[in-house]
Amino acid sequence: MIGIAEPRVAILSAVETVNSAMRSTLDAAALCKMADRGQIIGGLLDGPLAFDNAISEAAAREKNIASPVAGRAEILVVPDIDAGNMLAKQLTFLGGADAAGVVLGARAPIILTSRADSLRTRLASCAVAVLLARAAAGAVANETVRT
Repeated sequence: MIGIAEPRVAILSAVETVNSAMRSTLDAAALCKMADRGQIIGGLLDGPLAFDNAISEAAAREKNIASPVAGRAEILVVPDIDAGNMLAKQLTFLGGADAAGVVLGARAPIILTSRADSLRTRLASCAVAVLLARAAAGAVANETVRT
């Protein structure tokens, strides 16, 4: 919907190896296996990856991580809402990144912004929600034509 045919998706954890004592690494491994089996489509998944390995090719090389996602991630999946909230705020407030907040899974996209978000972030959230709604409407129309 945003022009990336097969986004590179990094499933984040504190480490880049599967460790049975760390739930986020097990979840990452399970998601990647589901993608291998075609249960998750539309992106190229890899994980667990630590944040540095997900965004820095140099860090991935230093740790000998051979992956088409490592160092080139376009989507970061976090293990929980706390990590996601902290990461998003660090990227926007410390890194100057643009952001958009949309909740998925409901009948229609739900725009979710913080009171501290900029006008630019609020407008970007609206734009992403419109793209999602149009894509959903197109999918419904296509399904109706097929049935």
